[in-house]
Amino acid sequence: MSQKILIADDEPNILMSLEFLMKREGYTVVVARDGGEAMQAIVAERPDLVLLDVMMPVKTGFDVCHEVRSHAEVRETKILMLTAKGRDTDVAKGLALGANAYMTKPFSTKELVQKVHELLGAPA
Repeated sequence: MSQKILIADDEPNILMSLEFLMKREGYTVVVARDGGEAMQAIVAERPDLVLLDVMMPVKTGFDVCHEVRSHAEVRETKILMLTAKGRDTDVAKGLALGANAYMTKPFSTKELVQKVHELLGAPA
């Protein structure tokens, strides 16, 4: 059974390209277009990893991360935050809220795939 990744991003082009990339790597992919959808999908789908954009409507990635870590049933879900906000304070906030890793846009697809494999324990 392939591992499941939820991609949460409000930018359609990023969502499509990440979905294509992760499917090509053999993962089952679920998408969410805002923070509210992301939280619902995390609880309903139980993904192994969430690729979570920080700047989204309804709920920010920071809000979603905090909710996941406060939710007993999905607390262990791995979270990789993706953001254009690369300031040290933003990275620190994401990690303090419980993100497993943080990548700043733009990132290379190779780097992202390596980080996903690392987080999911798959061979790179």
